Amino acid sequence: MPSPLLITFDKVWKSYGEGEARVHALAGVDLAIRRGEFVAIMGPSGSGKSTAMNIIGCLDTPTAGTYSFMGIDAGRLDRNRRALLRNLYVGFVFQGYNLLPRTTAAENVELPLIYRGVAARERRDLAMQALAEVGLVGREHHTPAELSGGQQQRVAIARAIVTRPTLLVADEPTGNLDTARTHEIMELLTRLNADLGLSIVMVTHEADVADYAGRTIRFLDGHVASDTLKTEAAA
Repeated sequence: MPSPLLITFDKVWKSYGEGEARVHALAGVDLAIRRGEFVAIMGPSGSGKSTAMNIIGCLDTPTAGTYSFMGIDAGRLDRNRRALLRNLYVGFVFQGYNLLPRTTAAENVELPLIYRGVAARERRDLAMQALAEVGLVGREHHTPAELSGGQQQRVAIARAIVTRPTLLVADEPTGNLDTARTHEIMELLTRLNADLGLSIVMVTHEADVADYAGRTIRFLDGHVASDTLKTEAAA
């Protein structure tokens, strides 16, 4: 039996500007992603992939059409309710790590729990567990300057998963890493997807990174140009 739908685009448009200057970043996109999927989104600059990611992560809303997240019409929520949805159900990982420089790995991971009002002892326990899940036991008290790029991204992933989100949105998560560290991070994301049932939507320019996902969606000129399952690609 298929997993339930997590994300649905129904004729989603996203437009900017007015009149002759109007640009359609997304042009009537239909899309469905199920819980537990690991999806890579690709496409050239200006293709609409980043716009789609921002809508998926409830950072933006469609100009027209319907975006549903977990059955909720998220595109029609106001800013505060979208923020609550993100806080409860979505984790983010970015190319630049976005760690606080003067705080330890454990303290960085605790941040989302502070916003939720979790007590200090429970916060620390959950942060330590998340750091263990990303392979950073013994690095809890290191600041970002004392960690390699790959280790900093692991801290960022731990911070994203510490709240046990339904969806992880990853924006070029290996963009600042060398080849070896890239594969380490992608193997980690693949394991978290399998072990935790974590749904992942990842934007990437790199085909070898996209190959780790079970499904690759390519955008072009605001449309979905192709949507391929790994099993189909291998056939």
